[in-house]
Amino acid sequence: QVQLVESGGGLVQAGGSVRLSCAASGSPFIFNAMGWYRQAPGKQRELVASIASGGNTNYADSVKARFTISRDNGKNTVYLQMNSLKPEDTAVYYCNAVRFLAGLGKYDYWGQGTQVTVSS
Repeated sequence: QVQLVESGGGLVQAGGSVRLSCAASGSPFIFNAMGWYRQAPGKQRELVASIASGGNTNYADSVKARFTISRDNGKNTVYLQMNSLKPEDTAVYYCNAVRFLAGLGKYDYWGQGTQVTVSS
């Protein structure tokens, strides 16, 4: 049974840094893509960053210059280094992992989320 567990969230001052981790357990395979979404109060859930198994990355424009996503395929773990944090970054951050199986389809997994609060 695949489980994604996020860690590293908390309270940080504006301009500070936080590193989020998401570890996948119970997975004997490498995910085709892993990433981070976030949802702030009153807003839609949005993609923050994603990374494919080969290392190709994608970022939301609002975080592109400040956040860095990385992964350890051997551990099925994805990280999000967040620098120069702004109050607008305050949200619940969700880990996401995707596995494509030929002939079977797409399997999409989600973590429970971790709160990141950036104070002014």
